[in-house]
Amino acid sequence: MSSETRQVCTFTVAGLRLGVDVTQVQEVLRHQEMTPVPLAPSVVTGLINLRGQIVTALDLRGRLQLPPRPSGELPSNVVVRHGDAMVSLLVDDIGDVLEVDASTFEPPPATLTGSTRALISGVYKLSPHLLMLLNTDLVLRLEAQNPA
Repeated sequence: MSSETRQVCTFTVAGLRLGVDVTQVQEVLRHQEMTPVPLAPSVVTGLINLRGQIVTALDLRGRLQLPPRPSGELPSNVVVRHGDAMVSLLVDDIGDVLEVDASTFEPPPATLTGSTRALISGVYKLSPHLLMLLNTDLVLRLEAQNPA
């Protein structure tokens, strides 16, 4: 067993299988009521109250420049730690925690372009699909986002 493995919390956004290292995940939650934030960047969907702590909710569809969530579909929350704070990433569906082998990790495919490619650290080849690993530091850096 010389091969390195890591655990990845997986989820889907607009049909894409994405993940973040499980060590970054505080918790996963089904839909939470949100309070809108006036004048916030468009990817900031709102604020959620997580047992008394205010957590900013970012829409990953918007952050990855994907089509908006269909009307009536409620997002789930992947709450990640970022420094001393927590941020909720709004996703379509929560997946499983997978153990992935470092030998299957590759750079992002050439088919990913623009800002989406910049937010993906790389991919794990899992038959029959790819699991894209999000770079949460870049995803949470809102000033890097181009205005719509």
